[in-house]
Amino acid sequence: MRVMVVEDDENLRLAVTTELLGTGLRVDQAADIAAADAALSAGRYDCVVFDRMLPDGDAIGYVHRRRQQGWAVPVLFLTARDSVADRVAGFAQGGDDYLVKPFAVAEMAARVHALVRRAGSARPSVLRHADLVVDCARREVRRAGVLLTLTGKEFAVLEYLIARPEQAVGRAELIEHCWDTRTDPMANVVDVVVRRLRVKLREPELIHTVRGHGYRLAGPR
Repeated sequence: MRVMVVEDDENLRLAVTTELLGTGLRVDQAADIAAADAALSAGRYDCVVFDRMLPDGDAIGYVHRRRQQGWAVPVLFLTARDSVADRVAGFAQGGDDYLVKPFAVAEMAARVHALVRRAGSARPSVLRHADLVVDCARREVRRAGVLLTLTGKEFAVLEYLIARPEQAVGRAELIEHCWDTRTDPMANVVDVVVRRLRVKLREPELIHTVRGHGYRLAGPR
């Protein structure tokens, strides 16, 4: 799951990001609304953690405008504004949760995970293709009933592919959804992870190369 943290206080942004990374989420960062908007317009996110008061405005106004355009990504507001009126305004303008500063980063992370779970509840937690089973909730993978041990990146790539069976998925798309924004889209990180996955999944091969594009999860040839 991919989360955007929008906070202009560098120390707090680092603390929030570190906590979320430690819980297994992929995290991108922005220090103002303009940078966040550019990233949110270019990629898919499962949750956004917004500080309310940012250098270029109140995030509530930005979220409200995006909600009017049909944007449905869950939003957690972080703010020092603790009055009932402020909290009500946060929910009324499109926020899904509201956490008053100072807060425990562990609680913040738990709230983010809860938002991500609710947003993704429509997607099956167990995905199957041929004799491959991916349990997204328990983060377990089995092939022909045998439990496999995967790294976080291997699991992320396989989960993304199995959710799109028989579809060609580009390397740039995999980087966008399984790595953070600092990863060079021309790097061979995807090929390295796919090679490791093929070894662990064993024969017959399920991840097929689409020349000049990327990969496809399909039945054995």
